[in-house]
Amino acid sequence: MCGIVAYIGKQQAYPIILEGLKRLEYRGYDSAGISILNGSIRTIKKKGKVTKLESASNGQNIEGTTGIGHTRWATHGKPDDINAHPHLSGNGRLALIHNGIIENYSTLKKALSELGHTFESETDTEVLVHLIEEYQTRENLHISQAVRRALEKAVGAYAIVVIDKENPDVIVGARKSSPLVMGIGDNEYFLASDASPIIKYTNKVIYLNDEEIVTVHKNGNYEIINLNNEIQDPEVLELDLKLEQLEKEGYDHFMLKEIYQQPTTIRESMRGRINAHDGWVLVGGMQQYINRIMNARTIIFAACGTSWHSALVAEYIFEELARIPVEVEYASELRYRNPIINADDVVIAISQSGETADTLAAIEMAKNKGALIYGLVNVVGSSIARYTHCGSYTHAGPEIGVASTKAFTSQLTVLTLMALNLGHKRGTISEDYFRQLAYALECIPDKVEKVLLSNEKIRFIATEIKDVSNALYLGRGYNFPVALEGALKLKEISYIHAEGYPAAEMKHGPIALIDENMPVIIIATNKSAYDKVASNIQEVKARKAIVISIVTEGDVKIKEMSDYCIEIPETEEPLSPLLSVIPLQLLAYHIAVLRECDVDQPRNLAKSVTVE
Repeated sequence: MCGIVAYIGKQQAYPIILEGLKRLEYRGYDSAGISILNGSIRTIKKKGKVTKLESASNGQNIEGTTGIGHTRWATHGKPDDINAHPHLSGNGRLALIHNGIIENYSTLKKALSELGHTFESETDTEVLVHLIEEYQTRENLHISQAVRRALEKAVGAYAIVVIDKENPDVIVGARKSSPLVMGIGDNEYFLASDASPIIKYTNKVIYLNDEEIVTVHKNGNYEIINLNNEIQDPEVLELDLKLEQLEKEGYDHFMLKEIYQQPTTIRESMRGRINAHDGWVLVGGMQQYINRIMNARTIIFAACGTSWHSALVAEYIFEELARIPVEVEYASELRYRNPIINADDVVIAISQSGETADTLAAIEMAKNKGALIYGLVNVVGSSIARYTHCGSYTHAGPEIGVASTKAFTSQLTVLTLMALNLGHKRGTISEDYFRQLAYALECIPDKVEKVLLSNEKIRFIATEIKDVSNALYLGRGYNFPVALEGALKLKEISYIHAEGYPAAEMKHGPIALIDENMPVIIIATNKSAYDKVASNIQEVKARKAIVISIVTEGDVKIKEMSDYCIEIPETEEPLSPLLSVIPLQLLAYHIAVLRECDVDQPRNLAKSVTVE
């Protein structure tokens, strides 16, 4: 959840680290801190966002060409100056930053206390730096070996970077179940949670694997070992990332930019994978195992949050087109159950970051049971991408806004392509219907552009309901998961309580909540259940609710029943979520802005959930 950035080289470290922390702030913004080596370790840390750290650093002696920085999403210990990272060893020789959780910190802390160590913070991280200190001083070890010995005793997840004032020309990083990438420049190195702080300076990177430790020297050398002290030979990769992708480019918020990017990102998700004119769909990541996937006993989706909602839509699509039984699981629940997973099952893990801790744990369990593991992620080189047997990238580009938007539609696009690919090969859909869906899918980006033209109308609707305390989202079939996603977006960024519900289930409880103060947002584009949805709206109107409907262009009947109506272009029903979700994203965005909420960095949230 936290963001890590470190630098060693010939430039001043502070401005590089500070800029890097601003780029990583979507990973956590409870507190921020920095340590610079300049004869001693100069540490500044503040509760709050990186701007607070920047203000606190003004006028301070922060010169030095080696340093580490951290932006925190609090786990152990409340957000305050003391619990902020970096944490120092008891002798003041070491400083450490950490993303993850050391699960056995309590046991380690007790043992270290008995050896005379004292602690200032409530964090597991401070325990780890004291443990490294203990090995370093007791066994007279170099910092890299002290880190290795300490990590042999640590249980849990970590990405760490350590500096040692007695070894000022060295930094040491390590990872397990939390991401850490090293950038290789011209006699300078960068370590970070992801590539965003690095790309300005170099596009050459190494993604560390689990239980690897990297030691970087200012003279331009580095070495990587594992916990068994074995030397590793890493692959140096080139990033396909542009700096402008990390900027707002004139938009007020990253979230708004990312909503408006969706025509492009959906096209990118399809590029090279579909040609309706020639009548083919081919998802490259599936081909090596295509027979195994085609003959799967069950396809099990494992995901969290917005990715779970895309999996729910995929359940409808896969079962209808490919006629393979599908189960959709919260990864956080799947990993703690004893589920029935067999060697002839396929588990599809969906994660924007590719680092979601619960999803990683779930697929590790499924892999041990012999299932084929397929990853659908956005971030190249991420942990899920490397752990799975096969998979696909969504090619959505960096998503900075904490509330996911373009990742959802990109995931849906690739999942639809996968279902089409399977249905075509299995012969479970006709050639005519296959081509009909393929053509309709190719038209989706243009239709998303048309939906975005309703922005001002949606903003007006937002002004009418921005002060409500609760909202209900209803949908049927393919659009029930979209109702869940719309409600999640509103909760995440505006702090209004909202529920998504199957429209027909409203009578089984939620209807008791409906009155004249309750907006009910109904996705009413279903051709297969149009009259049923219309009846649900009548039931809502009878309770005096404010009805906001999402309808297909040209609709008259439901439009007349509604207080407010947003039209979307007509498309094939399995593809309707790619259009119906766009107004819900914009509605949540505008309500949050009108309520003066922090749209890109909503309270208590972080972009990538890399801890349990």
